[in-house]
Amino acid sequence: MSRLKAHEKKTVTFQLNGLPVRADADSRTLLSDFIRHEIGMTGTHVGCEHGVCGACTIQVDGAPARACLMLAVQAQGTDIRTVEALSPGEDRLSALQAAFKRHHGLQCGFCTPGILMSLDALISARPDAGREEVREHLSGHLCRCTGYATIVQAALSALDEIRREANSNV
Repeated sequence: MSRLKAHEKKTVTFQLNGLPVRADADSRTLLSDFIRHEIGMTGTHVGCEHGVCGACTIQVDGAPARACLMLAVQAQGTDIRTVEALSPGEDRLSALQAAFKRHHGLQCGFCTPGILMSLDALISARPDAGREEVREHLSGHLCRCTGYATIVQAALSALDEIRREANSNV
């Protein structure tokens, strides 16, 4: 594969929230900027641009990833989910989003999309996760408002709800 030159455009195709995307991206454009400015999905927030704060966390092929640490051209052929994909429909919240609302798991909301995407991945992979696993999973996110207690409570509440729903369907 040839190396891209600075400012060279490349056509990138991937799935974004279940829909195909095909667009030209500058070889140096960060995926976070591409998603926000070229695609118009502004739920992915950009904080530190160094992968430290977690605000830009999305899911790439089902795993949490920092969109500020990926180039748009690296998304070629992947399946990407952003916070916009969490809601099951217009005017409806996912169990995790509803739990954040119920337990006041956000204040300013800047870090929330990234936290939601990380927790959604955890819940999908480990629906039996407990408090310590949730806390460990959140260790890569910086929130300056909440102190994390309400975020952890919201995540545990969502996990309980998802487990109850799974048990009632058995």
